[in-house]
Amino acid sequence: MNKQSESIDVKNYMSQLGQRARVASREIGRAETAMKDRALNIMADRIDAEAEKLKQANALDLQAGKAKGLDAALLDRLELTDKGIRSMSEGLRQIASLSDPVGEITDMAYRPSGIQVGRMRVPLGVIGIIYESRPNVTADAAGLCLKSGNACVLRGGSEAFHSNQAIAECIRYGLEQAGLTTDVVQVIETTDREAVGEMLRMKESIDVIIPRGGKGLIERISNESLVPVIKHLDGICHVYIDASADIEKAIRVSLNSKTQRYGTCNTLETLLVDEKIAGAVLPKLCDEYKAKGVELRGCEKTRALVEGVLAATDEDWDTEYLAPILSIRVVEGIDMAIEHINAHSSQHTESIITENYTLARRFLREVDSSSVMVNASTRFADGFEYGLGAEIGISTDKLHARGPVGLEGLTSQKYIVLGDGHIRT
Repeated sequence: MNKQSESIDVKNYMSQLGQRARVASREIGRAETAMKDRALNIMADRIDAEAEKLKQANALDLQAGKAKGLDAALLDRLELTDKGIRSMSEGLRQIASLSDPVGEITDMAYRPSGIQVGRMRVPLGVIGIIYESRPNVTADAAGLCLKSGNACVLRGGSEAFHSNQAIAECIRYGLEQAGLTTDVVQVIETTDREAVGEMLRMKESIDVIIPRGGKGLIERISNESLVPVIKHLDGICHVYIDASADIEKAIRVSLNSKTQRYGTCNTLETLLVDEKIAGAVLPKLCDEYKAKGVELRGCEKTRALVEGVLAATDEDWDTEYLAPILSIRVVEGIDMAIEHINAHSSQHTESIITENYTLARRFLREVDSSSVMVNASTRFADGFEYGLGAEIGISTDKLHARGPVGLEGLTSQKYIVLGDGHIRT
């Protein structure tokens, strides 16, 4: 039943939902791979078949979002284009094609006692996901949780309510047709904000919470949750152009990192340029940025090289713009670049543009972020691009998962022991 506008007992609703999810987690945890893959493929086919219906639902959300004054970055995340719908279905099919991690046994070894000890990969159980704007998360999260043997409780933002519910119908259809209970994936049907508070207290029903959204949402969840959280707070990403960089590569990669999409966590926010190459690369690159309407904020050396650059403040180096704004700093070499990144980065994604193999290896080793790249756009920091089928989020934590969280990140391991009547003496 659609509960968006109903007055309901949220605590009771969420309690029942959590209990059903716990029971469903046991069913999906023992489901055969073929059954899970069948459900995923049916979901994908259904999403393609219902594309027009999904766009109609999304249009209602976009209309309401514009009326509420949502900014351009949020509206960009909210919109379901034909390409976005195809990407959802393709992501589900790619997840179906991936190896099933559940039950994988590794590291089996005989001990001196004669027993064999190894590790088996197992589902986490019930995963709660709280997210804003992007309705494609509904399909990505459902697919990844299903394939990794987990039940999930999904709480999308109220701004995407109609889109999320339309996608949820496709998911339920796939589960039913494959012979699985629809309780495996439950998309919360109320926009009451108290539903989030209840999720954060459901430690008997939910094993882990994964938030996707703005910094305020994630900080709130991290501070209030009684359930373990896999999180990242923001995406302050850097590209460093080294003195040995190929200028054509530097311009192409830096431009794509910033302008391919503005409202994503893997978008470039601060560009660092070695002073030895700054005069050759910055004027050309900044002309390209200006042509695309990007506002530039730079240090004194940057402003001396390029006209029309605003003065960067200390706050700019710590800001995730999610908008056509870029901060630029000229540095004295790789030491200063790494020092700046480790001081101001959110430990999401950083890239070096260089033809120097030694410096590339040093950058990979010393930059402490979840994705570190050489001569590649930061926009590649994405589960789909990494071959994970999709991602449930990008974790900047160091425990339990780091970087794009795909199937393996949604599982844990337990030790298994094989014996034949062995006893300890």
